[in-house]
Amino acid sequence: MRSFPYPDAGSPDLRSPSRFLWWLAKAQRATLLLGIIYGSLWTVSQALIPYVLGQAIDLGIVAGNFRALAGWVALLLGLTLIQAVTSTLRHRAAVSNWMQAAFRCSQLIGYKVTRSGDALPQKFSTGEVVSTSASDAMRIGEIFDVSARLAGSIVGYLLVAFLVFQSSWQLGLVVLFGVPLCGAMLLFVIRPLQKRQKDQRDAAGKMTALGADTVTGLRVLRGIGGEHIFVERYRERSRETQLAGNKVAYSLADLDAAQVLVVGVFSVAFTWIGAMQALSGQIETGQLVALYGYAVFLVSPIRTASDAVSRFIRANVGARRIIDVLATPSAVHDGGTTVGAPSAPSALLDSSSGALIQPGLLTGIVSADPAASAELARRLGRFEDAVLREAQVLWGEAALHLVPLGDVRSRIVVSDAEPQLFTGTLREELDPSGRHNDAGIMAAIDVASAADVFDGLEHGLDDEVTEKGRGFSGGQRQRLALARALLTGAEVLVLIEPTSAVDAHTESRIATALKTERRTEANTTVVVTASPLMLGAMDTVYFLDSEERLTQGTHHQLLATVPDYRNVVIRGAGMDGHADRGHEPDGPANDNHSTSSSEGQR
Repeated sequence: MRSFPYPDAGSPDLRSPSRFLWWLAKAQRATLLLGIIYGSLWTVSQALIPYVLGQAIDLGIVAGNFRALAGWVALLLGLTLIQAVTSTLRHRAAVSNWMQAAFRCSQLIGYKVTRSGDALPQKFSTGEVVSTSASDAMRIGEIFDVSARLAGSIVGYLLVAFLVFQSSWQLGLVVLFGVPLCGAMLLFVIRPLQKRQKDQRDAAGKMTALGADTVTGLRVLRGIGGEHIFVERYRERSRETQLAGNKVAYSLADLDAAQVLVVGVFSVAFTWIGAMQALSGQIETGQLVALYGYAVFLVSPIRTASDAVSRFIRANVGARRIIDVLATPSAVHDGGTTVGAPSAPSALLDSSSGALIQPGLLTGIVSADPAASAELARRLGRFEDAVLREAQVLWGEAALHLVPLGDVRSRIVVSDAEPQLFTGTLREELDPSGRHNDAGIMAAIDVASAADVFDGLEHGLDDEVTEKGRGFSGGQRQRLALARALLTGAEVLVLIEPTSAVDAHTESRIATALKTERRTEANTTVVVTASPLMLGAMDTVYFLDSEERLTQGTHHQLLATVPDYRNVVIRGAGMDGHADRGHEPDGPANDNHSTSSSEGQR
C-alpha cells in the first residue's frame, strides 16, 4: 500500500519534457523495474505458447508419443498459469507506476502554487493551473502505465524472432525486419496526431481558464447584466475545443485503421509464406501451427508500440505544460544572503509608507485608496521579494526579504480579504496542524463570534465542510477564517477586512474580543479596515491619504483632526456591510471569500 503525498516530491529536472519524464522514471525506478520484469515474464509466457503447442503436435500427436504429448500439455498449462499470475502482477505495477507519476506531478504543482507567492497568478489563470494538475499530470502517468507492456513487447518480439529463426531463416528475417517496419509506417499517422493533440490541449486549457474566471466573477456579471457575453465567449471556446478534439479523433481513427491494415497485411504475408514452406516440406505441421500463433502474437507488440508512441506524445505535451508552471520563478525564495530573524517580538517598519508596527499593540491601517492599505499588508506578509527590494520592510534590524522564509511564514500570518475554506472536517479546517484541543478551538471560535455556526451542524467540529464552505453564509465563512487565523498563534497577525461580511452587533463583539485576545507583549496585530467599530478598538491607527502621506493617531484623534480620514471612515460605515447592515449576506452572494495566509496559501 502506498501513501500519498510523498514526504518530499524531489527537485525535478525542468530542462526539457524528455528530461522531466526521465527524472520521474528515476524517482520510481523500483516499481518501474518490477513492472518491466512482470511484463517481460507475461509476454515471454505468451510467446512460448505457440512454440510449445507446435512441439506437442509434432512430437506428441504426429509421432504418436502420448508421454511426450502429456509433457508438452503440462508445460502449456504451466505457461498459462504463469501468464495469468504475471498479468495480474504486471497490471498492479502498471497502475502503481501511473499513480506515482501522476500524484508526484500534482504534488509538485501544489507545492509550487503554495510557495510561489503572486508569481503564478500573474502568469497563469486559475483554470490553467487546475487543468495542468488535473489533466496533464494524468497524461504523464499514462506513459508509465504502458511502460511494462512496452518492455514486455520488446522482449517478446526478440524471443519470437529467435524461435522463428529456428524453423525458417526466411521467416525469421520477416519478423526481425517486418515488425519494426510496420511500426515505422504508423509514424506517418502518429506525427500529425502530435500537433493536433497539442492544439486540443491548448484549446481545452483556455476553455477551462475562461470557465473558472467566469464562475469566480458570476455574481458581478449578473449584477451588471453581462453574463450572456461571457456565456457566449465560453460557447466559442467550447466550440474551438470541440473542433480541436474532432481533429484528434480523426487522427486516432486513422491510427486505428492503419494498425488494422498494417498488422493485417503483415500477419497474412507471414502466414502465407509459412504455409508455402509447409506445402513444400520445409517445415513440419506443428511448426506451421506455431508460426500462425506467432503471427497472432506479433499483433500485440505492434499495437503496444503504437499505443506507447501515442501516449508519449500526450505525455510530452503535458510535461511541457507542467514545466511552464514549475519553471515560473517564485515571488518569494530563500536565495541570496539571509539574516537571522529577531529572537524576540520586534517592530515592523515599512520604509515605503513609514508605518511602524509595534509589538504588543493592535494597529489599524486605513487608506483613501483601499489598494494602498492592502499592498502595505502584503509587504508586511512578504508576498513578493521584488517589491521588498524596492520598498524595504525591516523586522527589528533585519530586512524582511532576507530573513529565512520558514521563519517568516511561521511567525507572520496574513489573513486575506477573500478567505478560502476547504473540504474536510471543521476541526481540520480550523486547526490543520492539530495543535489545539477542542477547548482551544472553541475559544478561538468565541473570539470570532462564530458559535452560531454550530446551530446547523449535527456533528459539531466533526461535521464535514462542503466545497468552499458553501454550506455557510458569507459572514460565517469570514468568521471561521478569522478563528483559523487566531489558532495559528502567529506572533504577527495581519487581518485584511476581517469583518466586512458581518453585521454591526457581531462586529462590535469581535472587536472587543480581539482586543482582549491579542493585546499581549508577545503579539502584534494589524487590522486593515475602514470600519469605525474595528478602528475604535485599535491602540493606534495609520491613515494613508490620497497622496500617500501617513498620519498616526487613535481613531478618535484622527476623526477630530483629519477630515479625509473622517470621510473615508464615514463612507465605510455607510457601505453595505457596516452601519446599514441588519443581517449577514447569504452564502451564494459571498462564494468568493477565500483565505490566504503567509504560511503558504498564496
